[in-house]
Amino acid sequence: QVQLVESGGGLVQPGGSLRLSCAASGVTLAYYHIAWFRQAPGKEREAVSCIQWRNGNQGYRDSVKGRFTISRDNAKNTVYLQMNSLKPEDTAVYYCATRRSAFDCSVTFLPGQYDSWGQGTQVTVSS
Repeated sequence: QVQLVESGGGLVQPGGSLRLSCAASGVTLAYYHIAWFRQAPGKEREAVSCIQWRNGNQGYRDSVKGRFTISRDNAKNTVYLQMNSLKPEDTAVYYCATRRSAFDCSVTFLPGQYDSWGQGTQVTVSS
């Protein structure tokens, strides 16, 4: 059974940085996509970034390109989301999720296409 645990959220001022972590257990991630989604109040859950564990292929939604970076640590079975130059519109609950696939990931994949989810971590960008 896949278990995902997010951490690293918090309150940060506009222009600040945070690094989110998603630790996975109960799964070998070699043929999985891992994605970060976010959901703001009253809005749909949207994919922010994804990574194909096997080859490191990455995807980003346009609004975070150049500001967010996804990475993985094979030894720790952990995925990170480094978020820089944060804006108030980045405020949301951030979730990590996995889906089994041998192909490259894409931020166009919908939440229903992911199998396992973490509990979420709150990111608030405010002065």
